[in-house]
Amino acid sequence: MASNGKAAAPRVLVVDDELDTRDACQHILTRGGYPVFTAARGEEALQILETQPIAIVLLDLKMPGLSGMEVLRRIRQLGDSILVIVITGYATVEMAIEAMKAGAYDFIAKPFEPDALRIVIRRAHEKIRLTEEAGELDRERRRTLTDLITEKSRTRTLIDSLPTGVVATNADGMVVLVNPSLFRHLGQVSERPPGDPIDRYVADEGFCDLVRQIARGRYASSDEVPAFEFSPFEGKHLLARGRPIIGENGDGLGAVMTVSDISAIRAMDRVKSEFVAEASHELRSPLSTIHEQLALVIRDISEGNFTGDLPILNRALEKTHELISLVGDLLDLSRIESKSASLKPKPLCLDEALKNIVGFLGVNAQKRGQRLSLELPETPLPRILADPFAVESVFGNLITNALKYTQDGGRIQVRVRLREGKVEVAVIDNGMGIEQKDLARIFDRFYRVKNEKTRWIPGTGLGLPIVKELVALLGGTIHVDSEPGRGSTFSVQLPSHPPA
Repeated sequence: MASNGKAAAPRVLVVDDELDTRDACQHILTRGGYPVFTAARGEEALQILETQPIAIVLLDLKMPGLSGMEVLRRIRQLGDSILVIVITGYATVEMAIEAMKAGAYDFIAKPFEPDALRIVIRRAHEKIRLTEEAGELDRERRRTLTDLITEKSRTRTLIDSLPTGVVATNADGMVVLVNPSLFRHLGQVSERPPGDPIDRYVADEGFCDLVRQIARGRYASSDEVPAFEFSPFEGKHLLARGRPIIGENGDGLGAVMTVSDISAIRAMDRVKSEFVAEASHELRSPLSTIHEQLALVIRDISEGNFTGDLPILNRALEKTHELISLVGDLLDLSRIESKSASLKPKPLCLDEALKNIVGFLGVNAQKRGQRLSLELPETPLPRILADPFAVESVFGNLITNALKYTQDGGRIQVRVRLREGKVEVAVIDNGMGIEQKDLARIFDRFYRVKNEKTRWIPGTGLGLPIVKELVALLGGTIHVDSEPGRGSTFSVQLPSHPPA
């Protein structure tokens, strides 16, 4: 720690096999005054750690070659001074939890915004600063745990300001130090002063047993102190890690525990599980149908009876097409949500784009006697800055949905207006409409309105979620009004592109 002047910013190492992620992190952190090093593989990261005094490592868990978990293990062998922040996503939630248990300081989920990255780095920076100050204070004035209780020392002030919960006990499991963050994590409004057994502060027997074991010196000769995960109330998940306090003669004098909030990781885990369950259900149904229909054809072939096989094969072909559409939509949605979809915005004439879409889909409308029309304002539309393929996907999906959920001979109108400097496109139909209870969920993945009228209408349940994500990426908004039996109106507002 510098004796005077401002301490130098800690050096940061970004380890990720994605060039875009490395470049983005380096750009954001360099602007914040942090010296940044980058590595595309785990082996390269370890070489940098051997030559540079790195303080913070942003570590991707999913990399080719040396895995992120192995890199973390080797960093921990170098000591506890390097703070590791794991980069995780839906597919690596379980690994992120294991990484936290293995000694990672924090995590950040892909895709992340610049502000989220700055916050997690600043938190690590503050942790380093506080650790250095606490170490300096400890070297300057060694005190017993009892002294820390009674004296309003600078160390106690620092501990109280930590976002991580901290509790220390003596060898008998009596609390001698506790900071406010622990009570916040536990959902307790009032704080209890030190002096009582640990189970008066934390109502989890497993946690309390671990504290008492550590305090009595059970793990005094081992670096592998087990982590403990517990839930003080529904929706809250905490991860506790501890170290024994050892006297000069090797006896256990107490325990120090840190408690971190991992609720966000668990929430991501739940979302991932729900997504897998939904995707499995949507894939299982058409696959079962294809299997049954092909089994019938094979039986007919074996019996020499080919009568009626063509409709069965056509039905299997339709189900195969549904599966291909579902997989395609899943891939599109995954790329959009992970921000890996490379949109290429450029000034675009929306009226021309809509004329092409309406003209193309008008053939489908004519087959069912439907009237599909485009209404443009009298004044020329300003250009919008958008990716042409994204615009085609948004309005192609909305108009296709209107055609599918409107009866034969119905009417679908695409109306364009200028509203407060924005271009509004409304897709209006007089079809079957949507009930109020379904409106709040129509943008959820895999959600489809199910009733007697919609039962035989094909779809993946991913079209509207894709539309919503793309509209957001285009800087716009989407709103829906609907009434059962009278039709629906989907309104999209997009910002206009100012003239050069």
